[in-house]
Amino acid sequence: MSPRQVPTARLPQDFPAGVGSTFVGELRIIRHDGFVPYQEAWDEQRRLHAARVAGEIEDTVVLLEHEAVYTAGKRTTPEERPLLDAGAPVIDVDRGGKITWHGPGQLTGYPILQLPEPYDVIGYVRRVEQLMLDVCHDFGVPAVRVDGRSGVWIQPGDGGQDRKLGAVGLRVAQGVTMHGFALNCDNDLGWYDRIIACGISDAGTTTLSAELGRRVTVAEALPYVERHLDDLLALQPQT
Repeated sequence: MSPRQVPTARLPQDFPAGVGSTFVGELRIIRHDGFVPYQEAWDEQRRLHAARVAGEIEDTVVLLEHEAVYTAGKRTTPEERPLLDAGAPVIDVDRGGKITWHGPGQLTGYPILQLPEPYDVIGYVRRVEQLMLDVCHDFGVPAVRVDGRSGVWIQPGDGGQDRKLGAVGLRVAQGVTMHGFALNCDNDLGWYDRIIACGISDAGTTTLSAELGRRVTVAEALPYVERHLDDLLALQPQT
């Protein structure tokens, strides 16, 4: 299906102005320009989540870059948090998992999807991971899954540390998903030095740019992500 404009009447009340919205298949894609403060995006997620639970909007994915921020999931421990000179806000959030960083150069996606019953949350996590794996493979980056660890990874095979390229952290409430995925494109990896990212102390982080030896911007990665987003709906009820 060709992208089509979303009728304004379908947007939730108080929806932020100045964002782009199109469809990929049956999935609505909302894109933000610029760097979005985390609290603003979280408030938007909650509005969209409530509207999806009520059946007022379609399955939706929000795609954006954040202003620099650390978000701490429910399982974050004190020693995993940044020092006082973190250089960015630290926000406690209601998703699973531990602490991570979001910011410029990282493509963050928030799928707001109605899962079919019985809810298969692990299956949904695997589909989000597969989306990022497919994008990495489109770029020629040999990303893989690692047993016991969520997200997508580079395994060097030379005895070096695994390197995390994409993260998954989510919540499911009333059968509708929130939070989502973050794919490192050309972000500054120094931000991760101030935390124990995702609670993993024996691995590093990387970006598409670092793996390819050239700059891969969020703008370049965005159409590749959009190409695979419709695959997330394979878990959705058939009508």
